[in-house]
Amino acid sequence: MRAADELRFFLTALGYFTRVPLPSGLARWVGFTPEQLNAAARYFPLVGLLVGVIGAMATWAAAHLWSPSVAVLVGMAATLLLTGAFHEDGLADCVDAFGGGYTREDVLRIMHDSRVGAFGAIAVVIALLLKWQLLLQIGTTGGVAVLVATIVAAHGASRAMAITYLSTHDYVRDEGKARPVAHRLRGAGLLFALVCGVVPLVWMSMGGFLPGGDGIGVAGALPFALVTLVALLLLRLALGAYFVRRIGGYTGDCLGFAQQLAELLVYFVAAAWTWY
Repeated sequence: MRAADELRFFLTALGYFTRVPLPSGLARWVGFTPEQLNAAARYFPLVGLLVGVIGAMATWAAAHLWSPSVAVLVGMAATLLLTGAFHEDGLADCVDAFGGGYTREDVLRIMHDSRVGAFGAIAVVIALLLKWQLLLQIGTTGGVAVLVATIVAAHGASRAMAITYLSTHDYVRDEGKARPVAHRLRGAGLLFALVCGVVPLVWMSMGGFLPGGDGIGVAGALPFALVTLVALLLLRLALGAYFVRRIGGYTGDCLGFAQQLAELLVYFVAAAWTWY
């Protein structure tokens, strides 16, 4: 029974955080009640890893047919199609709201507006261009193996960082798209989410993908994984403090905003690591 429940929660997370279609019969079994969505939050980073794997596979396959620049764009397009630009939407809404709102009420009102303003549109364009250029640099200087490993690790680690706000911060809306999952994430669920984010970063170094990873044990994993985790922790602390100062906590859009910045941060670290 326990295994069946966990499978149901994972499929709930897959259906909620991606556009992967579930067969009608399976969708009825899975369900999307608030209780199930709350329990499914722990699988957010695992779903991210799957999105990263598909994006990495698309990039790898395209690299055998077209230029590295095109291959990276194909992989990015695959992840955007899988998620429905779910997190990019949060990025746009947050930049619009934080950039255009002065009071807490103004920020929340703008964030809730489905329309995308100039700030949000510019932010999404810049984020996508940065991803494209950073991944292209990683593939050019580090090779395809480093590129695909980075894509997988970044998608898992960024979602693990974002989901940790559920364990420490308050959801500030009485209702909203993230309200069903906005309960405290603790214990084994939080640990599982963190493992899904940390293990791929360690694997990148232990597998000998990057300089400093000799593939002979934990010591070989420390440089890249440690630097990236420290950078993600600092980003988390800074964003969390900013969210509290501006609106008193977080919203679903804030989680998407945090995920996008964390994903970019992993790419920045990996690009610098392969450059020198």
